Amino acid sequence: MFTAAASLRSCASSSAKAQCRSLATSAASSTAQSSTSEPLTHYRITLRRSAISLPQNIKGTLEALGIHRRLQTVYHRHTPDIAGKILTVKELVTVENVPESAVRTKWEQRQERKAPRGYSVTGSKLQVDL
Repeated sequence: MFTAAASLRSCASSSAKAQCRSLATSAASSTAQSSTSEPLTHYRITLRRSAISLPQNIKGTLEALGIHRRLQTVYHRHTPDIAGKILTVKELVTVENVPESAVRTKWEQRQERKAPRGYSVTGSKLQVDL
């Protein structure tokens, strides 16, 4: 009984390592499948759940990723240290693999959300029928 519990703990830690490894290498495997598309080189990380009342190390990890508020999106290159940080906060964020062309700066994201300037007349009740 004791050995089964110990082996479960070792499997849990090895599965976390395997999951981390799969996060870091997912870009390489997806590019092998589709050679015509652009390689996926970045993570798009969006904070979905708040970090209120969570331990300080979780909040510090979010800050290290550059995420400060809910529904904020940041982009990071595929690196092992970023993959480890994502695994630390995996319950709070959503992560997508995106190509380099899809990476947006903070200013570009803000411009995409803004409404177009000016106005357009769609109809008028001031037309006079003669």
